[in-house]
Formats: sequence, C-alpha cells, structure tokens
Amino acid sequence: MFRPLVALLFVGCVASATAEVRLLTSVKPLQLIAAAVQDGTGSPAVLLPPGASPHHYALRPSDVRALREATLFYWIGPDLESFLPRVLEGRQGPSLAVQTLPGLQLRHFEAAGNEDEHDHAHHPGSLDVHLWLLPANARLIAERMAADLAAAAPDNAARYQTNLADFRTRLEALDRRLEARLEKLAGKPYFVFHEAYGYFEAAYGLRHAGTFSVSPEVQPGARQVAHMRQRLQAAGPTCVFSEPPLQPRLAQTLSAGLPVRLAELDPLGSGIPVGPQGYERLLENLAEGLAGCLEAL
Repeated sequence: MFRPLVALLFVGCVASATAEVRLLTSVKPLQLIAAAVQDGTGSPAVLLPPGASPHHYALRPSDVRALREATLFYWIGPDLESFLPRVLEGRQGPSLAVQTLPGLQLRHFEAAGNEDEHDHAHHPGSLDVHLWLLPANARLIAERMAADLAAAAPDNAARYQTNLADFRTRLEALDRRLEARLEKLAGKPYFVFHEAYGYFEAAYGLRHAGTFSVSPEVQPGARQVAHMRQRLQAAGPTCVFSEPPLQPRLAQTLSAGLPVRLAELDPLGSGIPVGPQGYERLLENLAEGLAGCLEAL
C-alpha cells in the first residue's frame, strides 16, 4: 500500500507544478492579448460576457468565484471598470490595472465643441480607457503578461517568450498593413456614436468629424436631433458608425434622405474567436470597417 501511495503523491505534485495558470481578464481585448502570450499552455478567461458594459456591470456569484480562483487577473483600471476596486480588495492573487503600466501611451478626452458631443461617460480631461486599440500599448501589456506567467509557471517561461516574440513580429507586420490600408482615408468625414477610437485614429492618421453621444436612458430631444442632422447635411457624403449589438434607431432617423452610409465598428472584438491572432483580427476588423465604408463615399 505504501509504494502506490507514494507514487500517487508524486504524480499529484507534478500535476500541481505543471497545472495550467488560470489567467482572467476583465474585458475581451485583454483576453485576446493574453491568448497570444499563453498559446499552447492554457486558455485565458474573460469576466464580462459579450454585450455587457464595463462601466455598469453587476457581478454574479460565479464572477466573484472566478476572480477569487484566478492565478492572475488583468483589468484596464478604475476609469473603466468602476465596479471592480471594491471587489478586488478581497482578492489574494496578483491583479494588475494595465492603465498603470510604465511606458503606456495614454490619451485624455478633450472638451467637446458641440452640445450633441457631450458624453456622460467621457468627461473632458478624463482618461480615454480604450488604450488597447494602440498596437504599441498591446505590446507592453503582452510583455507584462509574459513576465507574470513565467513567474507563475517557470517551466513554460521559454514558451511564453517565444509567443511574445511571435506576437511582436505579427504586430509589426500588421502595423505596416494597416498604414497602407488607411493612409488614403485621412480627411474623409465620418461620425461615431461612441468616443472609443482615439488611439486607433492617432496611430493611423484618422480623425472622426463628430460624435453623436446619447444616453441609453434618455432619448435626445427634437432640437438636439435637428442639430445632429444639420451637421450630417453640412458634411455631405459621409459614414456614421455604430457599435454592436444594435444599431441605434437614431442613426436611421438622422441619415434618412441624406448621402450617409451606416456601418458598424466593434472596439471590443465581441465576435472574435479567442486565439493567438485574435488581437490582430480586432484591429483588422476596425480597419476594414472604416475603409469599407469610407472608400465607397
């Protein structure tokens, strides 16, 4: 009886030493970056389900349990997931608000020039939390994840570094492709319903002409709608981009009878399969969404 028991104990110790690191992220874009680094050694999980708002998410008991059991947890920071700081006070394992990473390029919102551009979630001077849409930031986040994973699972350290090197190489190639794809679109007018694309636009020489920021709880009044429509009329042929899962009914109202094309952008990559090249797919989809509409004007 003694020898089999020793063997079982030994196997149990080896399994524990080589067990998959439970990496959890708050939002899908961070999960996609983690998937590139963790490829072949594990699969990162995500806290927020598709369509959930990072600003106003209500944690379920299963979410609290996932946070407690995760080996590593990454979130953007209190400027985005304002519901998390209190919950994380009771967490034992490492947690990182990636907005605090040294060297990260951060943007802040400017004052809106029009009344319909006032965004209650993005006050002038506040941090633009969509920092994952800049490839250079994604690279820094991946580097930190690789270091943390190597510390948690030293046996896989070489694999994490190889994955990180591959990710960097793919990002450099992607950056060149996106520059070539988008360079001819500078100056073409377009409007968005969410102030989410500043990092991506700054990287590739784009700039939206305006933001139609409306509260989900309060429908815009007739005067505000008329002002938005006047701006579209003045712009001439243009694109208006909404976000999944639903196209705002307001977009149809604003564009009726005008040379306006309606299209969709997804800064969270909600429908992208989780895999080693998921982050690249997120940026490629944004580029194709923008180019596909603007090139047809």
